Amino acid sequence: MDFERFKGILLESFPEVTDGQLDKFSRLESLYRDWNSKINVISRKDLDGLYDHHVLHSLAIAYYLKASLPEEYSQWSASGNDVKVLDLGTGGGFPGIPLAIMFPEVRFTLCDSIRKKTIVASEVAKDLALQNVEIVNARAETLPVKFDYVVSRAVASLTDFYPWVKGKYTKSILYLKGGDINEEIIELMTRQKMRKGSISTWRVDSWLDDNYFEGKFVINIL
Repeated sequence: MDFERFKGILLESFPEVTDGQLDKFSRLESLYRDWNSKINVISRKDLDGLYDHHVLHSLAIAYYLKASLPEEYSQWSASGNDVKVLDLGTGGGFPGIPLAIMFPEVRFTLCDSIRKKTIVASEVAKDLALQNVEIVNARAETLPVKFDYVVSRAVASLTDFYPWVKGKYTKSILYLKGGDINEEIIELMTRQKMRKGSISTWRVDSWLDDNYFEGKFVINIL
């Protein structure tokens, strides 16, 4: 997917996006190609699909909030709400950097235990002048602060991931994951003795009509 097609989908879904945000989105491909040539964090095949496989997939969290939780979407969008989000296992900056462009009023902490990945995320954020992004090279267990939300993109099974962030958020986890997730959800709820209704799912392909997103979900864990 080239930028013009991405731009069309973005403006249709988020007509409030500004020219400044569009400019930042337009620069992502060249920045990632440049940094990926120095520090490989994205496969060449995936880099060719940057805007659909990485950027739009990341923004599925934004669209989920807009479509299903409009009050929370408004909180992320408005100034003065001091929303704090942890992106755990950010890799080269996904979903954190696209979400930080989309929500300039939200404070994002992008965390990964692998230093070379945080270098790429840090340099991309710096080149885009994202003032609302902090990059941390650490493990989740060592982070001393609590966040409103945790976002992540399939860095581990739900049963492995949840203990890393348990007690570190006040509202919810918004987790991007594909495949047969029902067994993982049941196992997580059983292990953590979660009440019924504490986990919900939303199909990404209800927004993006593309085979790539078939079977991919935003999982909301309260």
